[in-house]
Amino acid sequence: MKKLSAENINISVINLISDVAEKENVEIYLVGGFVRDLILERKSKDIDVLVIGNGIDFAKIVAKKTNERIQVFKNFGTAMLKTKDYEIEFVGARKESYNSDSRKPTIEEGNLEEDLSRRDFTINTLAISLNKKNYGEIVNLFDGINDIKRKIIKTPKDPQVTFHDDPLRMFRAARFASQLNFKIDKENIDFIKKEKNRIDIISKERINIELNKILMSDKPSIGFKALNDTGLLNIILPEIYDLHGVDEIEGKKHKDNFHHTLKVVDNICEKTNKLWLRWVALLHDIGKPKTKKFHKKIGWTFHGHEYVGAKMVDRIFKRLKLPLNDKLSYVKKLVSLSSRPIVLSLESITDSAVRRLIYDAGEDIDDLLTLCEADITTKNEYLQKKYLNNFKIVREKIKLVEERDHIRNFQPPVSGEEIMNYFNLKPCKEIGIIKDFIKESILNGDITNSYDEAKELMIKKGKNLGLSVNE
Repeated sequence: MKKLSAENINISVINLISDVAEKENVEIYLVGGFVRDLILERKSKDIDVLVIGNGIDFAKIVAKKTNERIQVFKNFGTAMLKTKDYEIEFVGARKESYNSDSRKPTIEEGNLEEDLSRRDFTINTLAISLNKKNYGEIVNLFDGINDIKRKIIKTPKDPQVTFHDDPLRMFRAARFASQLNFKIDKENIDFIKKEKNRIDIISKERINIELNKILMSDKPSIGFKALNDTGLLNIILPEIYDLHGVDEIEGKKHKDNFHHTLKVVDNICEKTNKLWLRWVALLHDIGKPKTKKFHKKIGWTFHGHEYVGAKMVDRIFKRLKLPLNDKLSYVKKLVSLSSRPIVLSLESITDSAVRRLIYDAGEDIDDLLTLCEADITTKNEYLQKKYLNNFKIVREKIKLVEERDHIRNFQPPVSGEEIMNYFNLKPCKEIGIIKDFIKESILNGDITNSYDEAKELMIKKGKNLGLSVNE
């Protein structure tokens, strides 16, 4: 065992927990991710306290000392205590056994070694004693410290047993690789490949949690490359896997859209913490394999891949049980618009085209431009600067047009109710025709976005439709 400086765990609530354990004659340890992050000098607000005995009973004693309420989860044998700065989970030491048709184990009371051995990876098997006799000592039974130094993710026990027992650990390996910038042990990769189809017993909701954590890491490409290397990507997200490869005809190639996509995701993570915008970056090119064509004169094209991709987003969200609400609508919309801003950098572009993009993107126009800037993956510095400068021009054009025409979150200056009253109409198709005509006239620049001009156009269009004025 190795001594960790007590200053590193000089947290008042931990000191209090240690005092309670001494008084109650209970053996306790800090375990899991908090210990790993402490060694890596990463901030963590989640503290796991392992109790050799009953974790819930001990948590209740601590709660009385802190005047904090605890949540008890009897089914899991855990209790949660939340303070201003930390969430502290107390659990009794246990050992587990599994059936092949489920990842839910049978649990029995265990000792410290049995509890640490059941954990997913060696980097998470470390413990720090909070007992007064050896306070701050690290328990390193499975060489976790060395694996942290080597930046390796590996299981403490036989990897085939570990991944077979709980297949979610295969996804967690990719997630930790992404979050920590570590590599998965080669032997572990080999066994994940063998056990990859076991992922079918895992709920899509649990898989989504891991996917979202990968996407919220600083460099998600690490996690997705790990999923690809282990064969999991083709099972969970075949649409991303299908982006692999470069075709060549008559000496003309296209770029590898798989590696391009991962670069776009990494790029956008430098600009935003928005989870669903990161999902847009991941899915923005999924329509390319279905739209890929070769033309002798111009080479490879992917015409309409944005619209094909937007339709595919529906199926992906339903299959993975991602939220089928405004999040789905947002991702679909930005995927369908992902190529539109590129042409706006041309000098000949009209204000009408700018207005239409603002109208279609609405409040998400800034996110769309962030995506397009992240989509610049060329390694040529001259071209990179040129393309980025083009999007500065686009942003300026959008700002000028929006300040003048107020198209974002556009509402027709003349309401449907006013049209009904003016022409003495009940709900009918003519109302929609007039509203659409006014909208198109504003977007085309035929009239300004003003009430007076819109009403004048309403009267003119109504007469053309043979409507009579309500006297």
